[in-house]
Amino acid sequence: MIGRRSSTPVEPEPEPVAAGKGRPTPKRKEAEARNRRPLVPNDRKEARRIAREKRNEAYARQRQAMITGEERYLPPRDKGPVRRYVRDWVDARWSVAEFFLPLALVMMVAMLGLGALPRLAPLATVLVLVVYAVLLIAIVDSLIMVWRLKRRLAAKFGADALPRGTGIYAFTRSFYFRRMRQPKPQVGRGEYPA
Repeated sequence: MIGRRSSTPVEPEPEPVAAGKGRPTPKRKEAEARNRRPLVPNDRKEARRIAREKRNEAYARQRQAMITGEERYLPPRDKGPVRRYVRDWVDARWSVAEFFLPLALVMMVAMLGLGALPRLAPLATVLVLVVYAVLLIAIVDSLIMVWRLKRRLAAKFGADALPRGTGIYAFTRSFYFRRMRQPKPQVGRGEYPA
C-alpha cells in the first residue's frame, strides 16, 4: 500500500566488519603535517655538512671499488659482467698501445733536445716518423684485439646483450699503462677469462 507504514518493524542488517588496518584513518590535516618538510633546512651549515659527508662517503666507496673491482660501487660505465669480461681480457694481454704514451713522452723530450742541435735535426725528424709508426702499430693491434674480443663476447653473452660502446671501452683501456688503469686490473698477464 502506497503511503502506509507497515506495523512490523524491520531489523537493520548488521554492518559487515572488515578486517581493517587496526588503526583509524588519520585526518587529512595530520597526514599533510607528517609529510611536510621545509624546502630549506633550518640549519643550512649542518645540512651542507651532512650532504658533504654523504658525497665524500660515496666517493670513497667508489674509489675503493675502483681498486678492488667490487661491482656494486663501480660507476655505471664499468658495471656489468660484459664490462668485467672486457677489462679482464684487455688486462690479460700484452699490448703495443699501453707502451705508446710512455714511449711518445720519451721521444718528445728527445726530439726537443735533438731539435736544439742543428747537426742532429734530421734525427729528430726520424724520431717523429718512429712515433707515428708506433702509433699506427698500436692502433692496428688494438683494433684487432677489439674485433676478436667482440666475437668472444657475442659467443659468450649473445650479440644482443652487448652494451653500447664496448669496443671503444676496450680500445681506450688498452692505451692506458697497466698501472694507471681504472678499475685496477684483477687478473695477471696471460690469465684470460673463460
